[in-house]
Amino acid sequence: MATDLSNGTSDEFSSVIPTIKFTKLFINGEFVDSISGKTFETIAPRNGEVIAKIAEGDKEDIDLAVKSAREAFDYGPWPRMSGAARGRLMLKWAELIEQNIDELAALDTMDAGKLFTRGKAIDIPHAASMLRYYAGAADKIHGDVLKMSRELHGYTLHEPIGVVGHIIPWNFPSTMFFMKVAPALAAGCTMLIKPAEQTPLSALFYAHLSKLAGIPDGVINVVTGFGATAGAAISSHMDIDKVSFTGSTEVGHKVMMAAATSNLKQISLELGGKSPLLIFDDADVDKAADLALLAILYNKGEICVAGSRVYVQEGIYDEVVKKLIEKAQNWVVADPFDPKSQLGPQVDKKQYEKILGYIEQGKKEGATLLTGGKPSGTKGYFLQPTIFADVKEDMTIVKEEIFGPVMSLMKFKTIEEGIERANKTKYGLAAGIVTKNIDVANTVSRSIRAGIIWVNCYFAFDNDAPYGGYKMSGFGRDFGSESLHKYLQVKSVVTPLYNSPWL
Repeated sequence: MATDLSNGTSDEFSSVIPTIKFTKLFINGEFVDSISGKTFETIAPRNGEVIAKIAEGDKEDIDLAVKSAREAFDYGPWPRMSGAARGRLMLKWAELIEQNIDELAALDTMDAGKLFTRGKAIDIPHAASMLRYYAGAADKIHGDVLKMSRELHGYTLHEPIGVVGHIIPWNFPSTMFFMKVAPALAAGCTMLIKPAEQTPLSALFYAHLSKLAGIPDGVINVVTGFGATAGAAISSHMDIDKVSFTGSTEVGHKVMMAAATSNLKQISLELGGKSPLLIFDDADVDKAADLALLAILYNKGEICVAGSRVYVQEGIYDEVVKKLIEKAQNWVVADPFDPKSQLGPQVDKKQYEKILGYIEQGKKEGATLLTGGKPSGTKGYFLQPTIFADVKEDMTIVKEEIFGPVMSLMKFKTIEEGIERANKTKYGLAAGIVTKNIDVANTVSRSIRAGIIWVNCYFAFDNDAPYGGYKMSGFGRDFGSESLHKYLQVKSVVTPLYNSPWL
C-alpha cells in the first residue's frame, strides 16, 4: 500500500502556516463585510479544522461589486489607459506575488490541501508568469485595415467587452484566478471574481496585492460565497457583459441557461473531463507507468484533465500493470506541508466521500481493485492511490468524472480500437499518447476529439498553448491569444472615400 505519513501533528508545520489577514469581501478597493453580516467557515482538509470565518457574499453584495466594476469600466481610467500603462501595473502585481510566494503557497495548501512545495515551485510562479505574459500583450491589441470591395475605407477596433464575472473552482485557486483575470485585465475589462467557497483565502490576498500594485479601485472585486447564491447572481446579472466559468458540466448548464435568459451575456465554459491516456506497445514500460500515475495522481486527481482512463495495448499490458501497482504503492501520502508528500488530502469531506462512493461502485459493478481504494490515516481527507482493472466502458467509474486519485485501466489491440474507445465519452478536454512512432502519434492526435493532446508527456501546459474543451467539456479557450480575444469585442468602422457613391 502507499506510504502513509498523513498523521503528523497540526503544529508540526506551524513555522510555515501564516496568520489569516483577509476574510472580508473586496469591493471598490476596500475590504468590507457582507451586507447580511453572514460568514462561513473555511476548513483545512489536512485535519478537518476551521481555518477562518469568511464573509458570505450574496446577491446584494454581487450587485455592489457589479456597480463598482461598471463605474470603473464606464468612467474609470482602466479601459482608457494605454496598453503599456496597464501592462506596467500588471507587472508590478506580478512582482508583489513573487515577494509573497511563501504565504500565498501556504494559503492554498491550507485551503485546498495542495502540496506546499509544488505551490512554491509551480502554482504561484505560474500566477506571476501569466500576469507578465498578458502584460506583454496589453499594448499589442489592434484591429485591421480592411481592403473593401467598394470605394469605402474600413478598419476594425478590438475593444474590451466590459464587466466580466469570473467564477473559479477550488482545485487550482491561484492558477485559475490568473488564468481568467490576467487576459481580462490586459484587454481593459473590469471584473468581479467569485472564488470557490472551499478556497477563498488566496483570492482575497491577491485582491490586497492588486491594490498595492496600483490597479484602480473597482477594476478588481472579489466576492466570497456560495455558488447557488453569489455564483447564480453573477450568471444572471443584467449588468455583467461576460461570464467565464470553470467547474462541473452540471453547473455549466446552469450558467449557460442563466446567461441566455438574462441579457444574453457572452460566456466561456471550461467543464468536466474524462481524459484518456493511450499507451502503445513500443512505449518504454517504466516511463509509461510513471506518466500514467502522474496523469491521475497529480494534485490528488483533482484536475479536470486527469488521465483517468488508461488504455494499454495488449503487447505490454501485463508489464504495465505490474509496474503501476509497484509504483503506486510507493507514492507517499502525507500532510501537504510535508516536503516528502506526493499526495495530499482531497479538498473537503464531501469530495472525499464522493470518491469513496465511486470506488465502492466500481467494485460493485465488477471492476478489479488492484491497489488502494481506502482512506489513508485517521484525520483529514486522505485517500490511497487507487487502480482498477477489468474495467468496461459502460461502468460508472469510466463514464463519470470522479475528480480523485482513481485510475481505470483497460486493454486494447489496434490503433483503430484505441482511438474509438478514447472517443467513447461525452467529454473532450484532453488526451495523452505514449509512443515512439511518429506516425502513430500524428494519427491518434488528429483522431481524438479533445482540446489538447499531449504526446509522451502530460500536463504540459504553457501560456502560449490554448486550452479548452470539445463536446460537454465546454467551449472557449484559456491561455494564448485566444484567451485574450474572448474578452474583446470587434467593431467595424466604415467611411466612404472622397466623393464616392456608397449606396
